[in-house]
Amino acid sequence: MTAQYGEDRRIADTGGRALAGNAVERLPSGRVNGVPTERVRRAAFTGSFGRVLGRLSGRHRRLAFDVAAVGIAALDVWLRVVPEAEGYNYVLSAISVVAVALCRRFPFLVVLITVPGFLAGWAQLAAMIALGVLARQKLLSAQTYVGAALVWLSRFFVWPPDEFLGLDWKTHVHNAIYGCIVAGMPIAIGLLAHAREELSARISELAASRERERMLHAHAVRADERARLAREMHDVVSHQVSLIAMQAGALRVAAADPKAKQVAGTIRMLSTRTLDELRQLVSVLRTTNGDDSPQPRIEDLAQLVSSAGIPATLTVQGPVADLPAPVSGAAYRTVQEALTNVRKHACGAPTAVVVVVDADQLRVEVRNEAPERSVDGVTLPSGGHGLVGLRERAALLDGELEAGPTDSGGFAVKVTFPLVRTLEP
Repeated sequence: MTAQYGEDRRIADTGGRALAGNAVERLPSGRVNGVPTERVRRAAFTGSFGRVLGRLSGRHRRLAFDVAAVGIAALDVWLRVVPEAEGYNYVLSAISVVAVALCRRFPFLVVLITVPGFLAGWAQLAAMIALGVLARQKLLSAQTYVGAALVWLSRFFVWPPDEFLGLDWKTHVHNAIYGCIVAGMPIAIGLLAHAREELSARISELAASRERERMLHAHAVRADERARLAREMHDVVSHQVSLIAMQAGALRVAAADPKAKQVAGTIRMLSTRTLDELRQLVSVLRTTNGDDSPQPRIEDLAQLVSSAGIPATLTVQGPVADLPAPVSGAAYRTVQEALTNVRKHACGAPTAVVVVVDADQLRVEVRNEAPERSVDGVTLPSGGHGLVGLRERAALLDGELEAGPTDSGGFAVKVTFPLVRTLEP
């Protein structure tokens, strides 16, 4: 799996989740993995709200449970107090109520403490709460069985002993039955709460597993699409550019005019460079991520300007070696596109490339003068999207692009990239 789709930590960086949301999950039938889309959206909202609510109340949930348990146990004792009771009945009942606050940390000990209060007092709910917490934490362990037996005995036996001995057998059977209910109900509730927690954990694991599966599937779909694009670019575009380079080489050898030889050499050089960049792009598309192949930087601008095929100069002010890779690559592509536009629309015009690096921003300007003569002949193909792409590239890095004609009849492209980006709260 890792060899085919890459490391799992790179999945989110390659856009797999976005593709899963747009191309895999939202089917034309309005269903997601066999479930109606509206139900999935409503369940996702409910689950997100529940997670947020759980984070908000998680710190106070235990405290709220302890306070509620103590309050219910105290109310049960207060409602059952009889005036003719002995003093130890009050003491044992009060100790049982206070001990309920510690049932989460010491469940079995609290059961042992509350049994006398249940047996000789009125702390029945205190003992039941402690037994339920014990069953939830220990399940059907030996401690749970011992606690259940003690709680049953406290309900079956009537204090004081002389009253217990004076009861008839029907009352003893009745007390034994109700003792099973009093001891069995908290155990059942505790086991049910534990089963619910286990089920919730299993559902969360299953949801996380299905999310990873969707991400891997989306990543595989994207990898296949990248491979298909790479094949088409290699088979079609590379073939055509290779033919251009071959024809330019033949024209350079056969032409007698020195200017024609120079133009043919420039075409061959540009075609060769285009093949190299296309080869790099194809290698990027064929890999899982595009960070492995070296990308051009500002340091490569000198070679780009010198081989531009137009009279161009380069001025660099400030250190450019330590610039962030995305900013450096965007600056290189901006200059490359601007020089391409000069060759297309103002061939032969003097061009100046200025790169200025400050403490907090990078400024790049490509300015060409008006061409000495109008460009006749066949116009080079242009999609009209070069400046739009540069503007979008700059916006991705919080930069600004300005492009327009100058007062002298030329054209200027200015872009500014911030080197320090502030994260919004």
